Amino acid sequence: MKKFIIATAAIAVAFGSAASAASTHSKRQSTQVVSEPKQRLGTLSCEVAGGVGMIIGSNKAISCTFKQRTGRVERYTGTIGKLGIDIGVTRKTYLSWVVVNTAPTRVGDGALAGTYVGASAGASVGLGLGANALVGGNSKNFALQPLSAEAGTGLNVAAGVSRLQLQSAR
Repeated sequence: MKKFIIATAAIAVAFGSAASAASTHSKRQSTQVVSEPKQRLGTLSCEVAGGVGMIIGSNKAISCTFKQRTGRVERYTGTIGKLGIDIGVTRKTYLSWVVVNTAPTRVGDGALAGTYVGASAGASVGLGLGANALVGGNSKNFALQPLSAEAGTGLNVAAGVSRLQLQSAR
């Protein structure tokens, strides 16, 4: 009976080690290391929930998709807020940024998660346009550049400092 228990334990450890090695291997494949700064890594496209600007600021839910240059897709959720003038009402808004690294970094497995800050401006009467330039991430190693394209509908005027918080939506 003892030999059976020992053999079962040995098999369980072997399978556990193999599964662990396989999962570690797959994570290595999905993470890309970029050693040169200012490389275009992909595009971050986001949908911002509608809402009301509260004169001196706003905070809205955001859902994003990051499409790497390699074609791999990652999903993120979070919030985007503005501190400054934000007057009016908007429906869903769509933002799109080119993602560039500011330092050697890794890409993949939720690497874009973190806080980004920068300047923003936008206006809409019916259809609207806006621009946002942000820098951040957990290690402050990503730039959402050069300026985002923003399209939305509503009646709104906004200008100030934007803060984008992203977390991986695995």
